[in-house]
Amino acid sequence: MPETAQVKSEELQQAILRNVNFSYIATDEKGVIQIFNAGAERMLGYPASEVVGKMTRTQLSDPQGLVARAEALSVEFNTPVALGFEALVFKARHGIEDTYEVTKVRRDRSAFPAVVSVTALRDGMGTIIGYLSISTDNTARKEVDRALLGSNIELEKAKSLAEKANLAKSDFLSSMSHELRSPLHSILGFAQLMDGDDPLPTLRQAASIEQILKAGWYLLELINEILDLSQIESGKLAIAHEATSLTEVLRECRAMMVPQGRNRRIRLTFPDDGVPYFVEADRTRLKQVLLNLLSNAIKYNQENGTVVVDCARSTGPGKQKRVRVSISDTGVGLSPEMLTHLFEPFNRMGREQTGEEGTGMGLAMSKRLVELMGGVIGVESTVGSGSTFWFELNATAAPQSVADKKDEPAVAHTRVPKGAPKYTLLYVEDNLGNLELVEKIIESRRPDIRLLCAQDGKLGIKLARNNHPDAILMDINLPGMSGIDALELLRLDPVTAPIPVIALSANAMPRDIKKGLEAGFFRYLTKPIKVKVLLKTLEEVLEFGVTPTNPLATVPINSARPAAA
Repeated sequence: MPETAQVKSEELQQAILRNVNFSYIATDEKGVIQIFNAGAERMLGYPASEVVGKMTRTQLSDPQGLVARAEALSVEFNTPVALGFEALVFKARHGIEDTYEVTKVRRDRSAFPAVVSVTALRDGMGTIIGYLSISTDNTARKEVDRALLGSNIELEKAKSLAEKANLAKSDFLSSMSHELRSPLHSILGFAQLMDGDDPLPTLRQAASIEQILKAGWYLLELINEILDLSQIESGKLAIAHEATSLTEVLRECRAMMVPQGRNRRIRLTFPDDGVPYFVEADRTRLKQVLLNLLSNAIKYNQENGTVVVDCARSTGPGKQKRVRVSISDTGVGLSPEMLTHLFEPFNRMGREQTGEEGTGMGLAMSKRLVELMGGVIGVESTVGSGSTFWFELNATAAPQSVADKKDEPAVAHTRVPKGAPKYTLLYVEDNLGNLELVEKIIESRRPDIRLLCAQDGKLGIKLARNNHPDAILMDINLPGMSGIDALELLRLDPVTAPIPVIALSANAMPRDIKKGLEAGFFRYLTKPIKVKVLLKTLEEVLEFGVTPTNPLATVPINSARPAAA
């Protein structure tokens, strides 16, 4: 070896011996330590002079750890393995470098975890002349692992608590929804009957009824929006992402909002129908956002003001093609401070003092819905000049094939002939007020229907079997047997299986509606009922023959929100 190379080699050997970050221990074939570097001295607390030629490697390790290691190797190789040093070098002797964890013992008898790698050292003839052990202190790694384990346990606990809290909140909202809807059912139901009584109410009575209905529907709207917002925040609101004709949705909104604007002397301008725009959105939720923004633009405008709706193509992040919808009004505008709180739930920005109705939920809902559909929403406003609310959604191509939409068959509003009832309707409901309300609706609007009543599921099933009604109205929360259980028993009986059963319940959470429809209810109507919706549903069932076995004329239910909600 050239002199320079030899010097270099000796320098490297000395550098290894001086290294304090790793422990290098070399033994002879009997396990007696021959090399004990500075790293081993620092790690184990022994000076090399006390160890070299005097101690074996095994004496520096925890005996119990060595026994466990030997037993593990015995299982791995399916052969008896000697304990002590022989166990540690077993793999090395068979030409396999071994890396494992072991507990080391310092000079002061304190123990610490270490990661050890053992390899055999051989002479030029291949004979084992010793073993080299390279070790690192694993204390810091173990502490990190313990900390991470503790953090994971805490995270799991927090996650579990959050899930329980979320479930409790959902159960609470479901319960409160039911409790609030039940009295509203009677208030709005009887008010609707009084509004259409024969003879018609006096002007003074009509004004009072209008106030009752106005307040009742407003309270129902607030309940629905709170439930919707809760579903969004808990991540349980299902949002469709499909090609939606923005042009068609705007056309539908125009038909609904122009009369409202006319009543307030507000002129609405919409973009040309001839320019087709398709966006990736949930059609129902897109319409909900547009109606909310349009309603606000009308409500908070000035007399003889204008509302201008505009559509334009734009570009989002990553050059994503988008469509921007802008709704500009000529109202009083918003200050910069008001804009910072604009999308907060229940914050009406002082508008509650103006006499204009509102829940303070609409903009918060709109923001969340637009974001769930992959878009963004914003506002630009100048005090005294009005505001422009806008949102952008990803543009998409028109569906490749769009089936021609056929007009729904017109519902025949024929005069009910006098004489014996033509149909039989069974109503299963335990609340006497609800029974009386439906009884009065049938009596005043559908005298051709004979109404049977049962206050629990068991009696309802018995009446259904004995009287073969043309349809059944079923409450869900019944004493002794739920409406869903009663429906299942009706379906199992060939006599009652063909009878269409309509749910009429104050359980109005989306999961309740989904569960009811999956159980097999023909329709799921929620309380408080809208008299017209109930009558139309009965008309479909009784007069057009729409039944579970003859669904030809079935009109799909909007699962996002029932028609009667």
